Amino acid sequence: QLHLVESGGGTVQPGGSLTLSCAAAGSTLDAYAMTWFRQVPGKDREEVSCLSISGGSTFYADSVKGRFTISRDSAKNTLYLQMNSLKPEDTAVYYCAAGYYCSSQGGNHIEVWGQGTLVTVSL
Repeated sequence: QLHLVESGGGTVQPGGSLTLSCAAAGSTLDAYAMTWFRQVPGKDREEVSCLSISGGSTFYADSVKGRFTISRDSAKNTLYLQMNSLKPEDTAVYYCAAGYYCSSQGGNHIEVWGQGTLVTVSL
């Protein structure tokens, strides 16, 4: 079965950049629509970005559009989230998740979740 492990989180100053990785094992990421979520204690989980199975469709939350880029390296079986121009409000635990459709295509169920990686944006 598919297993997902996030990495790349850490502390960065406002305006800085980080790249998150989501390494997959047990199955190929190419068989799934992949989503990055983030969550802050006391707040609702937010869908940050999604990449469709085919790679032909993407979704970005308005709050990150133009700053974040989702991508997949099939050879490495790894999903990435490139985060630029980071803001304090980007601070959260970031999770990757595998489904069959992005929510923008009507998907409403996640099959597998990663464990999360913490991103802190502060001075």
